[in-house]
Amino acid sequence: MAKPMKRTQTTRKAETNARSVSSPQRSPAPGFDKVFEKIYRLVLRIPPGRVMTYGQVSRLLEERYSPRLVGWAMHATPHDERNIPWHRVINSRGATSTGRITIQEPDLQLLMLESEGVIFDDRGHCDLAVYQWSPRQRAAKAKIESLRAKSTRAGRDKKNSGAPKKQKKK
Repeated sequence: MAKPMKRTQTTRKAETNARSVSSPQRSPAPGFDKVFEKIYRLVLRIPPGRVMTYGQVSRLLEERYSPRLVGWAMHATPHDERNIPWHRVINSRGATSTGRITIQEPDLQLLMLESEGVIFDDRGHCDLAVYQWSPRQRAAKAKIESLRAKSTRAGRDKKNSGAPKKQKKK
């Protein structure tokens, strides 16, 4: 009768590696779930036809997350009912960075952005001055518009008020 093989640390490590390789999409480590969700909430706000860069997303989160972490989050985007627009996050040169990752269709990200109206040049770069979106700029513009509207209303109200004008002393 043969002795049962003793499981060593090396065999356990190999079994773990085999399991992780065989699973098609690994979920992020437990600590990253909350971080990735913060990233996804921001990316969900990017309107169609606009883009953000990995670095821009990381700076907006103000948590000292690296652009590389944002890239990992985009690579691990869950396929759920939210339809997170991972393709709207590009590199700082205005180009897509998924060519080596998406082997089945290397231009998938570029094609998805073009279908939303983003135009790329011959080198595969879009003009960030035209297509880059910033939630802070949007909020600042809205605040300026609201202040302008208030000051215009206040000016009109002052002109149209029925209060008698003060007469100059002689």
